[in-house]
Amino acid sequence: MSDIKKMYKTIMADNFPPEMTISFGDQKLVYRKRSWKLEDNGEIIEKGLRYGENPDQQAAMFQLVSGNLALAGVKFIEPGNGLVSSITEEQMLQAGKHPGKTNFTDLDNALNIMKYLMDRPAAMIMKHNNPCGVAYGKTVFDAYDRANMADRIAAFGGCLVVNRAMDKQTAELANSNYLEVVAAPDFEDGAVAILAKRKNLRIIKLEKIADLAKYRDMSFVEFKALTDGGLIVQQSQKNAIRTKADFQEAKTTYKGTEYKIERKPTDKEYDDMLFGWNVEQGITSNSVIYVKDGVTVGIGTGEQDRVGVAEIAIYKAYTKYADGLCFKKYGMPYKTYELEAQQGKRDKGALKEIDEQTKKDKGGLIGSTMVSDAFFPFRDGVDVGLKEGVSAIVQPGGSDRDFDAITACNEANPKVTMVFTGQRVFKH
Repeated sequence: MSDIKKMYKTIMADNFPPEMTISFGDQKLVYRKRSWKLEDNGEIIEKGLRYGENPDQQAAMFQLVSGNLALAGVKFIEPGNGLVSSITEEQMLQAGKHPGKTNFTDLDNALNIMKYLMDRPAAMIMKHNNPCGVAYGKTVFDAYDRANMADRIAAFGGCLVVNRAMDKQTAELANSNYLEVVAAPDFEDGAVAILAKRKNLRIIKLEKIADLAKYRDMSFVEFKALTDGGLIVQQSQKNAIRTKADFQEAKTTYKGTEYKIERKPTDKEYDDMLFGWNVEQGITSNSVIYVKDGVTVGIGTGEQDRVGVAEIAIYKAYTKYADGLCFKKYGMPYKTYELEAQQGKRDKGALKEIDEQTKKDKGGLIGSTMVSDAFFPFRDGVDVGLKEGVSAIVQPGGSDRDFDAITACNEANPKVTMVFTGQRVFKH
């Protein structure tokens, strides 16, 4: 066991070159490997990434430093716009230890989503490159509290990003949880000292978070490495939905009959539709999520069938809701209370009350908005959400059986509204 624990403290050497050049025909992009002089295990070590996805994988991070790329009229991001790849020692207010690949990929994908949520205070907790909880708030504290309570279970060991300066109150709340990374555009006086009580926490001041909105329209090249050493390259996705006017009316024609949604969205539903679709930009497909009042309720990721992921997101919503009820009332996780109740240390009746309340509230899903990153091939996926009391659905549309999904919404009591995005947002 001691050897297993030791491997996570190991700094894996890497043999990647200090510079990398990629040619696109006669255009070249030049990248420079990043490293930092940080204290690690009691000594100052200059090193890049600690290790890759696992402790036995070499890894390196490269920053774009030279070159401009334009393909078919699309101008790609230029040097000088570094976010995660340009983090310096000075911005690592507390390094804890050299970062690993997952620390930075979590932070990067958080920024990928956050760039669409800059109009008000927002907080996001990432884990394994997917969000656990995302929320708007009246303040940063409110946003983080809501994001954390959306999924306290998965947030353990996560990466927290906020889009406004972090204050002491938010730092205290964050410090009551175990996090790997905390990033903000700035930190108010006293906030860093509070966070630094956790010695291995990586505290990052990333000033460019304040300007994230400008990255919405910047294209970059995505690389997918194949088992045979080959590469697939693609242009990065751009979110086509910026305002409620960008949504399309859910309608279709099937065998000469027109089908269209009968109830229009309310302003509140439009707000959640935009929020949910923005969050979808950074979630592994197949994905279905549920959002309500500017916070994620249930997040289903990376499944092979759409009805299955819709059901998994509901299961997660119920689980997280019950855990939140238990924590608020008894100050402990649901599973801890459940174990102690089985051991005779806690009241089983109280646990039953939590279960009954969760069932009554349908895991907080009543009145929520269901968001799917691709169309529903059959109405069964839609029916899963309708059964839980969703009031609105967002999906790309384009299925041969869109008429079935529309009919299901119109037949619901009360009627459920639906919009199309006209855009699929798979992320693999």
